[in-house]
Amino acid sequence: MPFSFHSACAGCHVRRICLAACVLWAAALAVPSAWASGKEDHDRARQAVQAGQVLPLPVVLDRLQREVPGQVLEVELEQERERWIYEIKLLTPAGQLTKVKLDARTAEVLRVRSRESREDQQRSRDNR
Repeated sequence: MPFSFHSACAGCHVRRICLAACVLWAAALAVPSAWASGKEDHDRARQAVQAGQVLPLPVVLDRLQREVPGQVLEVELEQERERWIYEIKLLTPAGQLTKVKLDARTAEVLRVRSRESREDQQRSRDNR
């Protein structure tokens, strides 16, 4: 049988379809494990609250608003060494993006980091 361009391309298409199917299959397998990890994190956090190791989030947010007011954008609960830490990103009334780390057992503010707005950063560079 003589070589034809059409038959050679047909083989390429089959390989591409197989490759695409393999990639989609691998992605489908990865997604449930990410969901399971998120569920495990949620369960660990709930257990820590029930065991009294961590204050409930509404209590922490109420205390935080008194010290560092702003709109909460993101909350993470992490375990660093033997200590539970709430890491909260918020937008202050002045428009600054601020990251606050709190002891999750006591709601004590451990660290506050504010990111300057772009205008403030530009003014700082201009004043140098």
